[in-house]
Amino acid sequence: MGVDKIVKLVGLLFAIVAAFVDIPQGAGIVALLGIAGAWFIAAEDRNRFLVAAIALNFAHSSLNDLWGVGGFISTALAGVNGLFLAAAATVIVLGVVDKLKP
Repeated sequence: MGVDKIVKLVGLLFAIVAAFVDIPQGAGIVALLGIAGAWFIAAEDRNRFLVAAIALNFAHSSLNDLWGVGGFISTALAGVNGLFLAAAATVIVLGVVDKLKP
């Protein structure tokens, strides 16, 4: 398992735990982990990642109506949404930097 997978898995697990547990500065840590994970997204996968981030942003709360487990799933996806949004901002900046390189 490479460093890229470890960084992404730690970010994902921390985002889910931080959604349920009140961690001081948890949102900032999730954002930093999202930025770190975005560095490992390949250039050819950036468009797919941005589409996934947009879809998650729109759909993360739509599972609230599931009886019993909907609130838990929505809370976990809301935590992952914060991770993806920070990574998406980084992917956009990396794309702009790649376009501006001579």
